Amino acid sequence: MYRTISEIINAKTTTEGEGFIVHRAFPNYAVRDFDPFLLLDEIGPIELSPGEAKGAPDHPHRGFETVTYVLEGAFEHKDSQGNSGKLHSGDIQWMTAGSGVVHSEMPEKEFTQKGGRLHGFQLWVNLPKKDKMIAPRYQDVPSSKIPISYSSDKKVRVKIIAGESMGETSVIETKNPIIYLHFTLQPDSEIIQKVPKEYNSFAYVAKGEGLFGTEKKLAKKEQAVFFARDGDEIMISNGLNAKNPLDVLLLGGIPLGEPVARYGPFVMNTQEELDQATKDYQNGKMGKINF
Repeated sequence: MYRTISEIINAKTTTEGEGFIVHRAFPNYAVRDFDPFLLLDEIGPIELSPGEAKGAPDHPHRGFETVTYVLEGAFEHKDSQGNSGKLHSGDIQWMTAGSGVVHSEMPEKEFTQKGGRLHGFQLWVNLPKKDKMIAPRYQDVPSSKIPISYSSDKKVRVKIIAGESMGETSVIETKNPIIYLHFTLQPDSEIIQKVPKEYNSFAYVAKGEGLFGTEKKLAKKEQAVFFARDGDEIMISNGLNAKNPLDVLLLGGIPLGEPVARYGPFVMNTQEELDQATKDYQNGKMGKINF
């Protein structure tokens, strides 16, 4: 049975970090969170002149996971546990903040010096109460290791960041069952993706426009499509008369059904836990970046 659409909303343009522009699918005026997801930001796409790139300097996180997906451009990261790395086009970083970490996410120095096109996404995934204070962990996965599959007619391509699609399974380990799929549909193509009925699910249009659900509702770039939990398949199509490919992210996960207390970079279950997170950060218990 196919899922129907509950609503389609426009992403809100805002700024983050040092002032770089993002298109925020949620939280916004219509959707505060979408259990187990807390936030989805699209960074760019934008053409940057030399020296113009901005990032997010040292800041803390506790109680959830951040997923950074770079489509174009390059980032580098450091954290208070001595970890560092770089992300280039197509790479994924799945960071489990857990008990707390201070990290920085900045454009790569060479990219900043030369300028260029920047485009990517950051997703926040909530952690269940039992996992909020686990040790921080990184999964830096280069594009070459992320599974890609195609439909039999080669008109649909999918990059499997989390979950399963078209016979391929993600190499990334998630704390809870999640799907995170990047579909590219050529004109006159369609995909029907299995999504367990218990998952909350939504799609975000990154490029072009397409038709969603059996209702064939149109959604365009910088719009998010939220599906009702009334079936176990999702239909997405790029029409016969379409002139351009459709790029869409499809995400889903089992809702945690737990209280959410959030303040800036901390997401816990109670106000008391938020207060403790703030104190721990201020007292240096999450460490600092000193390299």
